[in-house]
Amino acid sequence: MIKIISLTKIYRGNNIALSNINLEIPQGEFIFIKGPTGSGKTTLLKILFGLERPTSGEVIIDGIRINQSEIKKIYLIRKKVGFISSDFKLLMDRSVRDNLTFTLEVIGFPLGEIQDRVLKTLRRIGLEKRDRDLVLSLSTGERQLVSIARAIVKEPRMIFADEPTILLDESMKERVMGIFSELHYNGTTIIFATRDNDLIQKYTYPSITLSEGKIISEEYYNEGKPQE
Repeated sequence: MIKIISLTKIYRGNNIALSNINLEIPQGEFIFIKGPTGSGKTTLLKILFGLERPTSGEVIIDGIRINQSEIKKIYLIRKKVGFISSDFKLLMDRSVRDNLTFTLEVIGFPLGEIQDRVLKTLRRIGLEKRDRDLVLSLSTGERQLVSIARAIVKEPRMIFADEPTILLDESMKERVMGIFSELHYNGTTIIFATRDNDLIQKYTYPSITLSEGKIISEEYYNEGKPQE
């Protein structure tokens, strides 16, 4: 369970990124956070993952207050979360395989099982033939796929994804959405920030719309149709 209570984030110059956000997301939910560039989507995800602190309000994930906890407790939450950043944050001078291997090493994954997990994930995302290539040599779309692979390789309980399909062609976008849908079916919580309205209309998951840091609408669906 994720609880967001009266969450506000104000940057220097009185730049209000988020204003009084209140939201509850049950475990296993798939929810779109939609809105244009600058609406607060990225800031919200960074606060959820503990990369930024709110100006006021709080975030509670599995009973842990993210903005008030020790680093050790935040680390425990991060082990459960796959975070997909819009600017990738990859190891550019390392191979595709190394990027995924490093992720598992950091969380203490059993060393003898790492390579099998990495190869399984690369096949799933369609990058098994690029596994030895340096990330620096990849196209922007391929780097986005590596970022997604790095998030799902640890089979997290939650995924916070910031524009994860924006640079992909339609066939690859469908493949990635199929992976996300499968993870959701198996109980993974997915918070998916996007400005791709066509994608939102095609996959009728619940959605929250942000504008200028405020929630302006919430839509919930039942069997592919909006609830009354």
